[in-house]
Amino acid sequence: MDFELSKAIEILTATPLTLKSMLGNLSNDWVSEIQNPKSKIQNAAWSPYDVIGHLIHGEETDWIPRARIILAQGDDRTFVPFDRFAQFANSKGKSLTQLLDEFAKLRADNLDVLRSWNLDDEQLDLEGMHPELGKVTLRQLLATWVVHDLNHVRQIVTGMAKRYESEVGVWKEYLSILK
Repeated sequence: MDFELSKAIEILTATPLTLKSMLGNLSNDWVSEIQNPKSKIQNAAWSPYDVIGHLIHGEETDWIPRARIILAQGDDRTFVPFDRFAQFANSKGKSLTQLLDEFAKLRADNLDVLRSWNLDDEQLDLEGMHPELGKVTLRQLLATWVVHDLNHVRQIVTGMAKRYESEVGVWKEYLSILK
């Protein structure tokens, strides 16, 4: 499927609603810290709470700020490095409900900005510089934003499913999410 901004916006709009619907009324046992000593290091072991905090940090410091750098086409188009673990400090003391609401608000605001730009193909092909990956286009950045959302939705449901991994017994053979 070729990148199309309107299709990207469909997923970016749906993510906060999906996560609030899926997580908003669950007990803390489903959404809190995963009991794994490496959980603060290994992205795969992040709890749903951690993932929402990470998505918030991305809304604040990644997608739209980097798009602005690309669109400005200034002398220095290098992105500020992204702290993939900032959520552990930034989310302290907040409830999951607060995080879900904050994410929804930030995402709505960012999508308003994105829509207001009325981007064309020429702008989508403009380049910026990722500090680790090198040259990237605005189109690639926006496509990555979409896949990043989908990746973290998958991460959340996989982590939640694994909480019952030993409880499903022999059915584990038929449950690909546990493999």
